[in-house]
Formats: sequence, structure tokens, C-alpha cells
Amino acid sequence: MELHGYFRSSASYRVRIALNLKGLDYEYHPVNLLKGEQQESEYRQLNPQGLVPALIEGGDVLTQSLAILEWLEEQYPEPSLLPRNALDRARVRALAYNVACDIQPVQNLRILKYLQSELGASDTQKVAWIRHWIDGGFQALEIQLDGLSGEFVSGSEPGLFECCLIPQIYNAERFGMEMHNYPNIARIAAACASLPAFEKARPENQPDSTL
Repeated sequence: MELHGYFRSSASYRVRIALNLKGLDYEYHPVNLLKGEQQESEYRQLNPQGLVPALIEGGDVLTQSLAILEWLEEQYPEPSLLPRNALDRARVRALAYNVACDIQPVQNLRILKYLQSELGASDTQKVAWIRHWIDGGFQALEIQLDGLSGEFVSGSEPGLFECCLIPQIYNAERFGMEMHNYPNIARIAAACASLPAFEKARPENQPDSTL
């Protein structure tokens, strides 16, 4: 498999975690979002949206991180990213979508660029925007995670939710948010931090982090 992504992209990060959790090898191809490489014609042939990640296997191109995660789950079912019970799967998906569909998109690089270049937002206003949307989403997650008995949402092993949560925590900390304000989330993060799949996926451990 080939993964085209950017080291700090949350969507790329969550796919790296999933590939690592499933023990799948892949070749990494950096796409520098700051330099606009995602808009170059060669990459847009892979993903006409000009977004990362793009995952290629056997000539087939997959885009949209959540679709990639679901495909990985169906194609390589063990170890599983989702519980066996249908209701439990729906609940895990809801938590993951809170992050991937509601919190993360409004702090996407292209959104932030528009805020500043077209709407004249200052750096201070940009950071306030990011923190506002993360805090609102994290506050909701804290309530939803109350009473969690295991280390992870699905029990003793991380899965779909943790793949989405950890990149969002990375972004929150980048912008000065204190995770001790979200104890349930912080507890899951601490459990993930001890696992090689998450450590290997961290942005600073990617080859393009130094480019």
C-alpha cells in the first residue's frame, strides 16, 4: 500500500494509526500542504479534491480518511477497530464522527487560511476560533465518556475512536489547550501513548516532519 499524506494532517494521522494497529506495511509519500503540493496536477489525478490522505492498493485509490478506515476494517478485519455488537459499533462511530466530522473540519488548514486571507482574522482570532470548536467538542465527549470502564472506548483495545481522537488531541496541544480540563479524554490519551502503533504514527516521527 501507498499512503499519500502530510505529517501534521489529522486525517493522514488517523489513517497511519489504523494501519499500524492492523500491522499493515505501507510506503509513505509526503504531500506538503504548506507548499500547495496537494493542488498540483499529479496529485489531483489521485484526489481531485486536493486533500490528504490518499491510499493506494493494487492500483485502486481511496480517499476520505473515514472511508479508508472503514475499508481497512472490512478488508483486514483483524485486529478489529470496532466492537462486534451493532449498537456498540454505532456508538463508537458516533464518538469518532464527533471528532472527524464536527471538531476537526472547522480547523482544517484551508479553513484557517480562508479566515485570515479572505475574512481578515488575526493570528489571535484564529487561535481563539480553533480553541472554541475543540473545547465545545471535547466538552461533549467528556459527557459521553463518563462511566467508561476500560482503558479505551471499546474495552481493552483501541479502535476507530482512538484513531480519530489522538490526532485531535495533538492539534489541541499545539494551540495551547490543557488536556487536564478533559480528564476522560486525557485518560484515553495516556493509554494510547504507551502503544507502539500510536508512537510510530506521531507527526514528529514522519519523514516529512523535518522537510
